Amino acid sequence: MGFREQAAPVRRIVGIVLAVLLIGGVAVAVAAGRDHRNTSTATKTVRGVIGSEKAEFFADPDVVKALAARGFTVKTETSGSWAMDQLPLEGYDFAFPGSKAPADELQRRTSVTGGPLRPFYSPLVVVAHRAAAQVLAENGLATLGSGSSGKLLMAPYLKAAKADRTWQQLKGAEKHAELTGTVFITSTDPVTSNSGALYLAAASYVADGGRVAADDAAIDRTAPLLRKLIQVQGAQQTSSDAPFRDFISGVGNPLVLVYESQVASLLLQKQQQELGDLVVLYPDTTVSSDHTLVPLTAPGLAFGELLSTDPALRRLAVRHGFRPQGAAAEFTAATAGHSDYIDRQLTGIRQAPVPTATVLRAMARRTRG
Repeated sequence: MGFREQAAPVRRIVGIVLAVLLIGGVAVAVAAGRDHRNTSTATKTVRGVIGSEKAEFFADPDVVKALAARGFTVKTETSGSWAMDQLPLEGYDFAFPGSKAPADELQRRTSVTGGPLRPFYSPLVVVAHRAAAQVLAENGLATLGSGSSGKLLMAPYLKAAKADRTWQQLKGAEKHAELTGTVFITSTDPVTSNSGALYLAAASYVADGGRVAADDAAIDRTAPLLRKLIQVQGAQQTSSDAPFRDFISGVGNPLVLVYESQVASLLLQKQQQELGDLVVLYPDTTVSSDHTLVPLTAPGLAFGELLSTDPALRRLAVRHGFRPQGAAAEFTAATAGHSDYIDRQLTGIRQAPVPTATVLRAMARRTRG
């Protein structure tokens, strides 16, 4: 008998043995799966597109663990909040922009009811190096408290911006060689980014005498000023994370628009040393970023409801600097030791209403000339 003739029976025997082992392995895996289900929650995977300001929250191992314990594995991709409605949303279970206006646009594209949901929010603030904050205060553009926080006075600031005021024209700036050039706040691109768009909403509201822009005439009234606020900055980022990181690294502009959550997160995670000489200026008229989840599928709705109501996930959101909706006490208690930076009660701060997405997009496009 030749080699080929001997090999055929051997291959058949090996094949039978492998099949038996495979069946046994499947049986073991199923049994192990059953045992696993007896001791923990089987997870369902949901996919979502989120604003980049929430990326660290979803990447936090404690958040991943808490979600898994409640039956969810969450996979996310980031996008500018105001660019989300331009994305093909097939295959996603939820979209999670940083404010209500783009969420309302997204909600119109889904037949899933029960949304949108607003698990948490964060007001916009301006971070300033201490020298810059002090010069602003000396010139009536800000007020400072006893710690590392204060208020940016929006009407005087916008008046200075309209007049193209420079640091050199401000009393006291001559003591600080780094304060030169036009006084401006670095923001993100308002066409694609949430914080940049909300900056326009607050500025237009103040500049137009406390009126919410609702038509082309209102856009026309504030367009020249808003164009100045944006064009003086030059190239803009699409996420608030990069300008904030540049700021705490000591580079870039001395005034940067960020979310309060970005500062609070460092404080609550015991990274205060990274803040250096940072002062938090709360605009006296500001806009809160309502992080708004739009469910696109039934699992996405279940996930959004969990994120909005689960106590452990709310505590983790607070640890990342967010204020849970309807639960001010949670944030107030967590930040009790950081009142030198954080205005826990938002005392004396007026919330500007946000125009519709259509109006705000038109305002943002006009800033580009």
